[in-house]
Amino acid sequence: MAKPLAVTDDTFQAEVLGSDQPVLVDFWADWCGPCRMIAPSVEQIAEEYSGSIKVTKVDVDDNPAIPGRYGIVGIPTLMVFKNGEVVERITGALPKDAILAKILPHVQAN
Repeated sequence: MAKPLAVTDDTFQAEVLGSDQPVLVDFWADWCGPCRMIAPSVEQIAEEYSGSIKVTKVDVDDNPAIPGRYGIVGIPTLMVFKNGEVVERITGALPKDAILAKILPHVQAN
């Protein structure tokens, strides 16, 4: 069963930017209610699309460099990276079908 991979400032380059498949990054924090609301959807996407998209999570409190680099000012923010570049950005708690509508075009075009 695929689970989202915890990524840190130190592992972001290898796990996200260096990935050969699209990567969904969930920027979150433990104290963030909307982050907890979308967490089950993010986990389901990791399981259902395993092999097509890598799903990762970055705790913004423990890893401030990466959110700063990408201008994350509100969480939850989901970003899709493809070939090391941001191709989609979703801010706020959206239902799973709305998240999929934004990320699947980048997965299926792989």
